[in-house]
Amino acid sequence: MDIAIFVLTLYKVTTYLIMKNNPVVSVIRFYYEGFRGMKLGKTLWLVILIKLFIMFVVLKIFFFPNILNSRFDTKEQRSEYVGNELIERK
Repeated sequence: MDIAIFVLTLYKVTTYLIMKNNPVVSVIRFYYEGFRGMKLGKTLWLVILIKLFIMFVVLKIFFFPNILNSRFDTKEQRSEYVGNELIERK
């Protein structure tokens, strides 16, 4: 029984020392504690994430169709078209 308590205590101490000195863990813990204490901030972050989703997913689907895949069959045809557009377009 004493050995089990010793091993568990040693594990906790070792884990604590590793976590305490690791800068990545410190940054993650900093942000985690900050977000945990927020009330209004959580709502604002939710609004920001919804806006980003709308901007990058919904608008891409409806307003930016993939023209190259619909007009050309092979990669060579697509690359030739893009090259010509970049060089000859005014």
